[in-house]
Amino acid sequence: MDFTTFEAAHFLAILPEIVLIAVAALVMFMDVVQKGESRRMMGYVTAIGLMAAMFIGIGFSLPMGDPKLLFGGTIRHDMLGFVFRMMFLVAGAITALITMDVKGLGKRGDFYAVLIAAVIGMNFMAIASDLIMLYLAIETTSISAYALTGFLLNSDRSAESGLKYFLFGAVTSTVMLFGFSLLYGFTGHTNLYGIAEALGAGNVPFVTLIGIAVMILVGIGFKISAFPFHFWTPDVYEGAPTPITAFVSTASKTAGFIVLIRVFIIALSTNSGVAGWLPLMMAIAAVTTTIGNLVALAQTNIKRLLAYSSIAHAGYTLMAFVAFESQPEQSVSAATFYLMTYIATNLLAFAIIIVFARAAGSDEIKDYAGMSRRSPYLAHMMLVAFLSLAGIPPLAGFLGKFFIFKVVVDAGLYWLAIVGAINALVALYYYLIVMKVVYVDPAPEGASKISITRPYQIAMVALTISVIVLGTAATPWYNWAIAGASSLF
Repeated sequence: MDFTTFEAAHFLAILPEIVLIAVAALVMFMDVVQKGESRRMMGYVTAIGLMAAMFIGIGFSLPMGDPKLLFGGTIRHDMLGFVFRMMFLVAGAITALITMDVKGLGKRGDFYAVLIAAVIGMNFMAIASDLIMLYLAIETTSISAYALTGFLLNSDRSAESGLKYFLFGAVTSTVMLFGFSLLYGFTGHTNLYGIAEALGAGNVPFVTLIGIAVMILVGIGFKISAFPFHFWTPDVYEGAPTPITAFVSTASKTAGFIVLIRVFIIALSTNSGVAGWLPLMMAIAAVTTTIGNLVALAQTNIKRLLAYSSIAHAGYTLMAFVAFESQPEQSVSAATFYLMTYIATNLLAFAIIIVFARAAGSDEIKDYAGMSRRSPYLAHMMLVAFLSLAGIPPLAGFLGKFFIFKVVVDAGLYWLAIVGAINALVALYYYLIVMKVVYVDPAPEGASKISITRPYQIAMVALTISVIVLGTAATPWYNWAIAGASSLF
């Protein structure tokens, strides 16, 4: 690594992360001095701090001109990383808001500090261009996520989920790290661009390169819940505190995809490498989507249903990814935009689940009977979320799926597009089953109205508007995705 070109201005590239460190310190200070009901303000401070970091990033850290390798080549300041960082900041802010009224979490400053640490780790995952920096960022995110999942000390299910997440994550991370070490051993580089150059020279045997790619895929596949590394997802999603389920299913999954893009498209996309791992990735995309949707049909718990739904959505995103060989920029931009729509939609769905669970004390789908009579606005927002997840126009999920299917068809992968279309119909069925319970089934006798507190009102209104805007006025956001994809190449 060469740090001789370091300039103080390089700090502008990571200014949002510097702001987040200050916000975490402020929250920890408030945790010491705040008492009683005023401790609830830490959620607002965290959300405002994360949004402030986003706006400061847009004002001072927006990449201009050609991408730059900074801090000895450990990070790459480009538009793709910037777009993903903004997504993580928004997801973190929404998670803070929907945590504020959760018993055992909403008044704990250490919870919000660990949440901020997870966002910082994800942000560095988005811009890492060196294996060492990448692994440090992944572990920062992972350890934070393990802690957040098991944060409810008086809940056996939360503790069990945290332990399962940790054990499975530790094993897959170890396999991935072994793949990283072999990549360094064979190429002599830790920088992704140096690795790409060394592999392009053809000095690494084909079988060895494929083995390394598979080991790295074990760790990333766990992050994105791709088959066959998806087995942890339903148990962890069901047992974790619901705000963390929302965060892990959106931001953490999205962070896994930016790592997949950086490592496989930049470092491992030599001709011999692609010939080996790309067909495998296509099969994983098809099976992941199919498994997720088919198993979701049998679920009676709303969190487990959304867990399998998230597995299916990982498969859709992988469909766009595997089209990169013939449609490089289009595939990355389609995957990026799809992840934007998915974050907004899934966070909305989980926010609704939290509000309903507080009122009904249940996550069972049958208990959602008559929710439209108990809270019409909540039911309408749930309809928006579920129809968007199903890909119904004019909502965000429709355009997300449209761009994915278009790039898959343009790449000549017609069989994959057919698999995706069939799975979209299956998904529509189980989403509509839930909405039938909400709108058609009678409410339990004596069921009361569902109250929605201010933080949830802010979060859910903002997310509902986002889902509608991303489906009806998507041009500015899709242009960001295109600019990010262009900066990668």
